Amino acid sequence: METDLLLARHGEAHCNLRRVAGGEIGCTGLTERGRDQARQLGRRLRRMHDDQPFDAVYVSSRRRARETAELATGGLGVPVTVEPALAGPQHGVADGRPWTEIWAAFGASPGDEPDRPFAEGAESWNQYLARAMAALGEIIERHPEQRVLVVAHAETVEAAHTRFLRLPSRPGVGFAVAHCSITWWSHRAPEFGAARWQLVKHNSTRHLDQIESARLTPAARESGP
Repeated sequence: METDLLLARHGEAHCNLRRVAGGEIGCTGLTERGRDQARQLGRRLRRMHDDQPFDAVYVSSRRRARETAELATGGLGVPVTVEPALAGPQHGVADGRPWTEIWAAFGASPGDEPDRPFAEGAESWNQYLARAMAALGEIIERHPEQRVLVVAHAETVEAAHTRFLRLPSRPGVGFAVAHCSITWWSHRAPEFGAARWQLVKHNSTRHLDQIESARLTPAARESGP
């Protein structure tokens, strides 16, 4: 039996366009384009659900993620659980401020000093990673041998990769995560050897993708993009 963890980033949000820190204050929800992206994601998720049903759906408490989940998962018939621990990094007093001002005051990128909070009351990058990885771990433990969807943030995908790939907190590389893209980790047995976590897809925005079919063999599924 496989355990599948699928992560979808939220749609385009006003805070993304305004380039401000989108915490509980700065996040004012999705743009019209973001809502369209969420609807497209919903059509894709329904096709995936028809192939192999989702057993649970979790969503970040941030407004942009909740609006995305409402538009994208309504047709699945699966209850949505709001999980505050999946929220993006806490910004403290910088919430709602332009990122250019935040970086100028901090004097560096958070990735350059991952143990130092970039503003009063904010989380450091490593504090955020620890929280997000713990939240993902708890979700996995609740749903062994099930298929789980998480609607959250680009940072959530980074946290998943850091956990499963056993990366240092900032490995010197980044991961592109488009709005409403899907990233898929699966704990499965390969053609040879013991079961392990495998990255089935990353940053996938394709609407029709053969790898989404649960009926494909593990070897065939591993050969996809």
